[in-house]
Amino acid sequence: MERRRVSLTTLGCKLNATETSSLAEDFRRYGWDVVPFGSDADVVVVNTCTVTANADAECRNAVRRGRRHAPQSKVIVTGCSAQLRPESLASIDGVVAVVGTRNKLTIADHIESYVRRETPLIDVEEITADDFRGAVSSPDDGRTRTHLKIQDGCDYSCSFCTIPDARGPARAMPFEDVLKTLQDLDGHTEEVVLTGINLGEYRSGTHRFVDVVRGINELRPSYRVRLSSIEPNTLTDDIIDCITSSRTFCPHLHIPLQSGSASVLRRMRRRYTPELYERRILDVVSRRADVCIGIDVIVGFPGETEAEFAETMKFLEQLPWSYLHVFTYSERPNTAALQGEPVPADVRRLRMTRLRDLSARRYEEWSNRCIGQRRSAIVEAFDETAQAWPATTDNYIRVYLTTDVLRGKRIDVEIGPLVDGYRSARPVGEAGPLSSSLELRVLS
Repeated sequence: MERRRVSLTTLGCKLNATETSSLAEDFRRYGWDVVPFGSDADVVVVNTCTVTANADAECRNAVRRGRRHAPQSKVIVTGCSAQLRPESLASIDGVVAVVGTRNKLTIADHIESYVRRETPLIDVEEITADDFRGAVSSPDDGRTRTHLKIQDGCDYSCSFCTIPDARGPARAMPFEDVLKTLQDLDGHTEEVVLTGINLGEYRSGTHRFVDVVRGINELRPSYRVRLSSIEPNTLTDDIIDCITSSRTFCPHLHIPLQSGSASVLRRMRRRYTPELYERRILDVVSRRADVCIGIDVIVGFPGETEAEFAETMKFLEQLPWSYLHVFTYSERPNTAALQGEPVPADVRRLRMTRLRDLSARRYEEWSNRCIGQRRSAIVEAFDETAQAWPATTDNYIRVYLTTDVLRGKRIDVEIGPLVDGYRSARPVGEAGPLSSSLELRVLS
């Protein structure tokens, strides 16, 4: 009998991508062929995002695009948009099921009942604190890193965010299962990225996120470990100490800020002040001078004045960081932020441009200071445009190698200057013994 084919696509965050990869592996276990999105397939799965208004539009476009390439396919929509707006998605031609967050990772288990339906099924249920299902990205999804989901949901009430409604309350993988999974991954990957909606709020019984970090250090795995993102109010002194002194954790932290203005942070209902944020950044950098720090910033939040935006610019200019992820505020239904005075779209775009220009300058300056350093890097697939092999260092510098090296391999590289817009590097041999030096061979 001819094997059936499924294609999957992901919108949004790395956690979504991890879950899509895990879902693809489930389909393989049931005997399905997983084919690239845009190929002819019997079933198309679209894992959606709802962080911005544009994400919702992208969701509908992805459904239509998958259907266009496979007109006879059955389309299943899942993820955050599916949880919040199921009826709208169920009305799209070709959709046979809209599956909410709670049952997302059981789609392959129920696929037979989904594809036999004559009318669309809306399988969306309330999410409870007990509804946790872990996910590990599959080596067959083309990634050079393994993403491990250990936390889901959020109990915060940020005034601009719908994630608590889409993902449910904070919940986590049992602590013993986290350590067991990490042990099982040893020898099968070069890097594990810990992911979650609010990673620092990991709670399993009496265990907290610092216990996960300590447990990983005690395991001493052969791979390196990276955090996807962590809120500044959950980045405690103990966590900072464990990560910055570790030979396992990458010297790279992504710490959302959203605004450098205290008044805007209050309207956003964020759980920290600019002063606390600054202390966290300075503490990290004082312990690891080679650390890469990434920051999320939202521009154009309702009521954001020129003076408040200037506070953000000034705040960022005085802090040591490496790159920004800049987002334009996007109106989301049923959020408290909608009550504020809208910032004109052209003002939002101008502020975004100014911050992105600042980010580009800062990243180039920071990576230039790393020229001559030897870093551990994982090689990725050949880049036809650059005509080189990209690799990502432990401290998150993307470099390009002209020497043929094995994809997914971890090697030591010496960082070079920019060449035609690409950060050059050369291999300096296989990854060797760990060293305590922070100037040359840093922590792998």
